[in-house]
Amino acid sequence: MCIFFAAHVKAMDLQVKMLAKDAALIVVDGKQRMLRVGAISPEGVKLISADGLHAVVDVAGKRETLKLNRKISTQFVQAEKAEVRIASAEGGHYFTHGKINGTSVEFMVDTGATGVAMNYREAEKIGIDYRAGTPISVRTANGVAQAYAVVLNRVSVGDIELSQVTAAVSTTESPEVILLGNSYLGKVNMSIVNGVLVLTEK
Repeated sequence: MCIFFAAHVKAMDLQVKMLAKDAALIVVDGKQRMLRVGAISPEGVKLISADGLHAVVDVAGKRETLKLNRKISTQFVQAEKAEVRIASAEGGHYFTHGKINGTSVEFMVDTGATGVAMNYREAEKIGIDYRAGTPISVRTANGVAQAYAVVLNRVSVGDIELSQVTAAVSTTESPEVILLGNSYLGKVNMSIVNGVLVLTEK
């Protein structure tokens, strides 16, 4: 497993069309946004101050002073997003180390699983009080088995950590390895590049 951080530089066009005390009409990439001091546009432009002469805005931590009808272009770096790359194992499966509620575990990525799935022994190692969960039935390799639906406080792979992830704990020995299902995978961006599974924060 490899962990990366992706940062992207973007350009943005800004122009002030109207100024007033503590308010400004700013055109952001062609879209008019009426902002009061402290407000943030959908594009991430925050109005810091405004008077009859100029407006001061903040874009991703970078401040710019804008005068009436003067157009500027500014560049900013988007927030870094964690990225995890997982090489495929024999048989085309993807295995990776991660953590559940702070305890180190090994996952097998399973896009066909509704949520995270594990057997009761793994749950006990992690310290999950699974019997306090909701009784359910799940399909395993050996047929239908009793299980408990629970909510995991934290699930992380690399530096991509999610909270309140649903899971199923089987009362049998199946699955033998913890399955990383769509209650986690559905909340990250996922792609396969040259046989490598790439997970990126949304």
